[in-house]
Order: sequence, then C-alpha cells, then structure tokens
Amino acid sequence: MEIVIPPFDLKSISPIIIITVFAMIILAIDVFFKKMLRDSLGYFTFLVIALTGMIVGTQLGETVYSFSNMFVVDNFAVFFNLIFLVSTGIVILLSICYTKQEGINNGEYYTLILFATMGMMLMASGADLITIFLGLEIMSISLYVLAGFRRDCVRSNEASLKYFLLGAFATCFLLYGIAMLYGATGTTNIKEIASFLANNPSLSNPMIVTATSLLVIGFGFKVACVPFHKWTPDVYEGAPTAITAFMSVGPKAAAFAAFARVFLVALPDVGQKWSIILWVLAALTMTVGNLVAIAQTNIKRMLAYSSIAHAGYALMAIIAGGDFGPASLIFYMLAYTFMNLGAFAVVIILGRKGEENANIEDYSGLGYKHPVLAVAMCIFMFSLAGIPPFVGFIGKFYIFSAAIKNGFIILAIIGVINCVIAVFYYLRVTVVMYMKKPVREFAPLSLSPFIIIALIITVWGTIHLGIFPGKIIALVQNSSLLY
Repeated sequence: MEIVIPPFDLKSISPIIIITVFAMIILAIDVFFKKMLRDSLGYFTFLVIALTGMIVGTQLGETVYSFSNMFVVDNFAVFFNLIFLVSTGIVILLSICYTKQEGINNGEYYTLILFATMGMMLMASGADLITIFLGLEIMSISLYVLAGFRRDCVRSNEASLKYFLLGAFATCFLLYGIAMLYGATGTTNIKEIASFLANNPSLSNPMIVTATSLLVIGFGFKVACVPFHKWTPDVYEGAPTAITAFMSVGPKAAAFAAFARVFLVALPDVGQKWSIILWVLAALTMTVGNLVAIAQTNIKRMLAYSSIAHAGYALMAIIAGGDFGPASLIFYMLAYTFMNLGAFAVVIILGRKGEENANIEDYSGLGYKHPVLAVAMCIFMFSLAGIPPFVGFIGKFYIFSAAIKNGFIILAIIGVINCVIAVFYYLRVTVVMYMKKPVREFAPLSLSPFIIIALIITVWGTIHLGIFPGKIIALVQNSSLLY
C-alpha cells in the first residue's frame, strides 16, 4: 500500500513558523547567555512580533487551504491574526519594565507569550476541529503557566491552579463534542461537516445535538460567557497585571474566532436552530457581567466582569451571522484590544512592586496628581462604556446593527440597556479620580519609553478608530470569505 504524503505549503504557515522558531531561540538565549543579553529579550520579542505582523499583512486577500484542508489562510484568519499580534505587541511593551519591577524578568515569560500567540493563530486559521483543538491547547497551557508566573505570590498560584483545573474540565467538554461530531459525520473537517449536515437532517440526530451542546459549553468557557465565567474574576485578579491584560484580549479573540468559524461554517443549520440558546447566553452574559461589575471595589475584578459583559456583546455578532456578523465581530475585537489594554496600561503604570493599586479608591485624586494619566483612563472608561466619539461606541453600534439587520431586535435592545447599566461603574472610576481626595500617596512614576509608546498606541487607536472607522470597517467587511 502506497502512502501519499500531502505537499506542505510552508508559505501559508510562515508566520506560525517564525513565532515558534524565535520562541525557542529566546528560551535558549535565556539559558545559555549572560544576564545583559537576557535583559534585551523583551525588545527582541517585540521585533519578532513586528516581523510576523508584516508577513501576515501580505496574506490579506488570499484564500489558501493547506495541509489536507486542515489549515486555511483567508481574510477572516488574517484580520484576527493581526489583532493577536497587535495585542501581543502592546503587552510586550507593557511587560518590559513590569517584569523587572516584579522580579519576573525571565526568558520563559516571553517564550510562553509567543507560544500562546502561536496557538491563537492556529485557532483562527483552523479549518479542521483537530487544528482548532491543537491551537487551543497550546494557547491554554501557556496561559496556565503565565497566570502563576509570580511564584512567590499565593494569589497568583491560586489563579494558575484554578485556571488549570477549570480549563482542563472545560476542554473535556469541547473534546467530547468534537469526538461525537466526528462519530455522527465521519469527519472533523469544517467544510465536510457542513456538507454532511446540508444533506442530512441535523436535529433528528441526537449525537449532533449533543455534540453541539458540548461545543457550546467548551467555547463558552473560553470566551467566559455566563454561566461558564466563574474562573474569570479570580484568575484576572491573581495573575500578573500584564498577563491579565494579555488574557483579556488575545485569547478571548481567538476563542471567538474559532467559535464563529465552527458555528457559522460547520454548523450553520444547527446554529440557526440553536440561536435561541446562544441568544439566552448572550443576554445573560451581558446582564450578569454588568450588574456584578457594579459591586466590585477591585479594578481588576471590575475589568474582569466588564470583560464578561463584552463577551456577551461579541456573542451577539455570532448569533447575527449573515454578511455583517463576522465583520462586526472582528471590528469589535480590535476596538476592545485598544481600550482594554489601555486601561490595564494605566493600572500597570500606577502600580508599585507588590502593590498594584488594585482598589478603585486608590485612584482618588489621580486627576490632580497625574492629570495626563487620568485623562487617558477617562478615554478608556468612556470607550468601554460605549460613549461617542470613541471606538467602543462604533463597535457596539456595528454589532447592534448586525443583530437588528438579521432580526434579533429584542437582543439588541437588551444590549443597549446593558450599555446604560455599564456607564455607572465605568464613570465611577472617573468620579473617583476627579471628585475625591487621595486616600494614599502616589509613588513617583518611573515611566519607560516603552510603556509610554503602549499608552500612546492605545489612546490613538481608541480615538482614531472612533472618529475615522470607515477604512477599517471597509476592510473587515471582506471577511465574508469565512463563508
């Protein structure tokens, strides 16, 4: 029997190859070279991300299937890969000084971030459930370690252990769902599953119904939608702040990319039938996230519940589907990248070693002590709340428009009501900064040029994309290649 090995298209996976190779080089440098060279690993990692971003940009407009149709390069994947690389680049800029301040400036820190980014890119480009699962595990295992990277901090250790245990449990649901879908259709390829379901009544097959339910649970955990969100506030609070910022953006976007590709391509018929379940999950996620965020006094926990609420908004884009659903999802993830990473940048700047100024009351009087930082924080809070003219407003408007266009008017109304609820706790931060006296002394700020660059990028993205979103929206609308 002759074994036929399919040809390798290395060009399609060249960004993943670059990140993988340089991640291993960075780890080797950390082990074998002097401390002086190890101190430059953050700069080197940022250059790797920039190089990868330029290569990914050249893939825009292509649709290439490779590795026996298990991997795809299309506009949908390219847009998400760019989001991953932008978020990773900003996090690295935030981490260069933060890791030295916290005493965690080790080479494996940057190696794990690169491996997590590589896993995200695999998820976005996965044209097969096995590829998506492989990317998910590479990303998740890296994040489990990064969450507990402050080994001398009990809270960080607890965050890592909780994330690992609950993440492994949720992965079992996802893997079991993949196995049952394979048993029912005879394939794990997304296009072939769609073809099988188009020719066979899906809801009459209990295996497909059960598989879809398990996939919803697995992806629901990864995007932190209610009721699979319990891990989020504790992990966000315990993890190093730079890693919390990283987890809140890139991995969430990767999970949504895989979620959208599986449900809008492989399971479009089942997705329509199950839209009521996803509808309920989106409404619960928005409402629970916003209501619980109101009660938080810790800013990292507040941003964690805010992240849960934003997952509900993003889930609306998947439910909407159609021509605008994927495009609105991409734009919203890009918008969320700038405004959320910007908020965490301010938290990192104001933190001191072992004291991250995590309580909202710690920001009292910031408007008088450090007015530029206070203005930046206000911009991010207004944008997260969906107040014009910032990018958060455009992102929400785009998603709500997609939902209304496809008949989900009540869900869009629930989303608007939740935006009004969210204004309360976002503006509370602004009130504390400008209308309360300081409760503690602010330490002198030692601003590095890297963290200033990160802050400028996030402020620029939050304002510019809010005022001039036309070009980006026109680009992401080409993500219809998802279909």
